[in-house]
Amino acid sequence: MTDFQHIGVIGAGAWGTALAQTAAQAGRDVTLWSFEPDVAEAINTKHENTVYLPGVALSEAVEAVTAISDLDACDAILAVAPAQHLRRVLEGFLPYARDKLPIVLCAKGIEQSSLSLMTDVLHETIPRALPAVLSGPSFAIDTAQGLPTAVTLACSNETVGNALIEALGTSRFRPYLATDLVGAEIGGAVKNVLAIACGISEGRELGKSAHAALIARGFAEMTRLAVALGGKRETLAGLCGLGDLVLTCSSPQSRNMSCGLALGQGTSLQDILSSRKAVTEGVASAPAVVALAKQHGVDMPICQAVDDILAGRISVAAAIESLLARPFTLEAK
Repeated sequence: MTDFQHIGVIGAGAWGTALAQTAAQAGRDVTLWSFEPDVAEAINTKHENTVYLPGVALSEAVEAVTAISDLDACDAILAVAPAQHLRRVLEGFLPYARDKLPIVLCAKGIEQSSLSLMTDVLHETIPRALPAVLSGPSFAIDTAQGLPTAVTLACSNETVGNALIEALGTSRFRPYLATDLVGAEIGGAVKNVLAIACGISEGRELGKSAHAALIARGFAEMTRLAVALGGKRETLAGLCGLGDLVLTCSSPQSRNMSCGLALGQGTSLQDILSSRKAVTEGVASAPAVVALAKQHGVDMPICQAVDDILAGRISVAAAIESLLARPFTLEAK
């Protein structure tokens, strides 16, 4: 099937709600599954996600539900549950997933318990689904408000990928097709960890030169890991890699960068996370990224430093000094 009129969205956080709004603006019928009944009620009665995306008027074409079985008639699914919860949610959706149902993975992370990418989690839970990945530089509020946004939609089946783009794309929301799912996933997962590093640098007032260096050297780390896992360098040079990295590392609007900013200013991780309702994906992904890199023999010193800080194994000051004391080497390494 390539006529995707009815779009289901799993996850009514800020990004899931923004994608539901985008699909509605593209002329689709949208069913948005929410784990939280109060969120669903607000969307249906006030046409606003008052918890995760307050102040944005939602299309009446977005219908919120709390039973995942209500997605059984959808032509395609956008899976936007947080990475560490995606497996459980997909297991719940399994009885209602048809053969070759396109499921677009929109969570950016690596599963801690298994070191699995989200495409691996989908294959293990709903093997008969047709996977795709949506990733790129996109803040939920910008997308929901209809500000210009460009993203990567990766799908190995180009016919289905193009049909999904036709179904979701508008003049303001512009997906670009790729076939490299691994590259798209690694870009989305690793940039969250690197954004914490950039936030720490800003919090410690290390200057814009250090900030730029972290982005550039972080991009090298991200690319090395993607290639080691079978991804393509050119994918990482696009929207889902470099584009997303620059956005997430350059604005405190990013939950990951703002987390790093607070860490750099001396706030404890526990205090940062306890004050938030939304998930900070980079905190959960950092140990998985580092473990996956070690498994494949990939050197990722910035991500390692972030993981060490988050785990309390090293102080922010000591981590910075450790990075600055590394031997000089060829830039290509």
